Amino acid sequence: MLTYRNGLEEMPSYDGVERDYRIKVNANESTMNLPPLVEERVINRLSYVAFNRYPNEEYYSLVEQIARNFSVKENQILLGGGSSEIIEKIFHTFGGNGHKVVYPTPSFSMYKIYAKAAESQAVPFELDKNFDVDVDGFIKTVRESRADLAVICNPNNPTGNTLTVDDIEKIAKSIDCAFLIDEAYVEFYGHSAFKLVAKYPNLIVARTFSKAYGLAGARVGYMIANADVTRMIGKSFMPYHMNTLSLATADIVYQMRDEFTPRIQMTIAERKRISEQLKNIPALEVFPSHTNFILIRHEKAEQLKNYLESIDIGVRYFSPSAQALKNCLRISIGTRAENDEVFNVISNWLKSS
Repeated sequence: MLTYRNGLEEMPSYDGVERDYRIKVNANESTMNLPPLVEERVINRLSYVAFNRYPNEEYYSLVEQIARNFSVKENQILLGGGSSEIIEKIFHTFGGNGHKVVYPTPSFSMYKIYAKAAESQAVPFELDKNFDVDVDGFIKTVRESRADLAVICNPNNPTGNTLTVDDIEKIAKSIDCAFLIDEAYVEFYGHSAFKLVAKYPNLIVARTFSKAYGLAGARVGYMIANADVTRMIGKSFMPYHMNTLSLATADIVYQMRDEFTPRIQMTIAERKRISEQLKNIPALEVFPSHTNFILIRHEKAEQLKNYLESIDIGVRYFSPSAQALKNCLRISIGTRAENDEVFNVISNWLKSS
């Protein structure tokens, strides 16, 4: 008889099953593959990868680049399989039996899962009706719960709104536990908290190549923190936990990140354009966003989602159990043509329903 680890059956899980929609705007991915010039360089780089060697050279080449760009030391950088793996390891580093983790809700759904996996006590902090963080209330919750880790997703997923860097600094200087800023969407916002790392040794900033740089399939992320913090978090990683192909690809992408600037600017412009158009639809609530997606609310959200799927358009619908996100849909920004079609379908369906 097989004996599984205690509590495994009760572990929440993330539904990562994806359907290949005709228009796929449900997962906050980049709608385009690599820019042609970047793709050419990546293919050339991969043609002389030493498959028989462990990925030391590729790992440290990317670390060196990132450290140089942020004007920090190389021992302040850790890489991971997307920012997801990094965040998981941070939860393991500061979590454990009797340890508490405070994070906003609604926010990235994996925080709850990471806390459970790290055998930590989750302390969700409710956002207000506009999905904003009450900064003073958050600080109070972290203090009173005697948390070991506090987490803020900025900009927040799935709501799209933000805290200012001043707000983040206020939190950092008011708490004494580890403080993680998840900046998966920061390229679409433009205001990072990374400079605060030099001032607050409890602060950790995590980023990913999956969104703005279109490397969701490669799974590469990084974190910036005080050297003592990276040393301890690094103990949670296995040796050679990243593969050479992903690292070599990310190394080229980071070298050529300016090639992505027009795409990021286009995504921001399209987000603004489609948001304004959606606001003209009666009874449709459109939340402010500084990301590559838009969150909307309508009483017929589930029926709308079903109709969109019936014509092969995928959007993100939140289950009824996510009470704060009741009747909400999250729509990633696609190409201009995709965005126009999604808007027209939504507008026409709501008018006729």
